[in-house]
Amino acid sequence: MANIKSQIKRNKQNEKARIRNKAIRSELKTAVKRVQAAVAAGDAELAQAEVRKCYKLLDKAAAKGVIHKNQAANRKSGVSKLANKAA
Repeated sequence: MANIKSQIKRNKQNEKARIRNKAIRSELKTAVKRVQAAVAAGDAELAQAEVRKCYKLLDKAAAKGVIHKNQAANRKSGVSKLANKAA
């Protein structure tokens, strides 16, 4: 256990960030699963709508530093390829 005041504060900040990042990552996985479900159902219009939501979440996560911007770009590419299969 840290006994230095600044380290105690840093530990609290790290814990808050860890919880926030975990929630955002989970949200990203859910968004991708929604696209997959729409593609599996054969609903191209719904798939495209879900892709747009997914893009927004990925861009937001990259901007906040939860994932790297190239990782966001790679995931967006994968999601769009997946959605194009429904069309």
